[in-house]
Amino acid sequence: MAERYLLFYKPYDVLTQFSPQKPALVAAGKAPAQTLKDYIPVTGVYPVGRLDRDSEGLLLLTGDRALQHRLTNPRFHHPRTYWVQVENIPDAAALAQLRQGVVIQGYKTRPAQVRSLPQEPDLPPRDPPIRFRKTIPTAWIEIVLTEGKNRQVRRMTAAVGFPTLRLVRVAIGHLRLAGLQPGEWRELTPEEVRHLKTSHR
Repeated sequence: MAERYLLFYKPYDVLTQFSPQKPALVAAGKAPAQTLKDYIPVTGVYPVGRLDRDSEGLLLLTGDRALQHRLTNPRFHHPRTYWVQVENIPDAAALAQLRQGVVIQGYKTRPAQVRSLPQEPDLPPRDPPIRFRKTIPTAWIEIVLTEGKNRQVRRMTAAVGFPTLRLVRVAIGHLRLAGLQPGEWRELTPEEVRHLKTSHR
């Protein structure tokens, strides 16, 4: 059977898994979360990497294990692009720190591409919206990583003093979020699959 390759726009508060939430979490009072199964009626595909429950954006799914390995192994330096809304306005020093790498949980992150976005990006509103505080400004930055440690972006921005409020992955390599709304998915084109398999070798 031919492998399938899907792009999915993961909404906020959806788990990056097909199995139900662990009963222990539900028993502990956490409201049951939706999973990929609530959106994607396709069998034999699995998420390449993950997005936290409180993050949004692009997720790639396939059963192609060789491709999964190439895209998740840091050795291949496969870029992932995030738009990040942070508390307060990061200065040039904070952005430089993020570019050079910061220490999180005893690990220094790889150098990253980081820039301030000149205006709020055109994204669908988050449901629920972030908590608005009139006295605290917010800003958007773009971060391009070639590694994927657990909650890395949030820990990086917190380490330089600018906590993450909203996090959206907008690109995986050359694949972009454009054309999808939260909860929507599509098949990759043959050209997109070919590009994924041949880039960053």
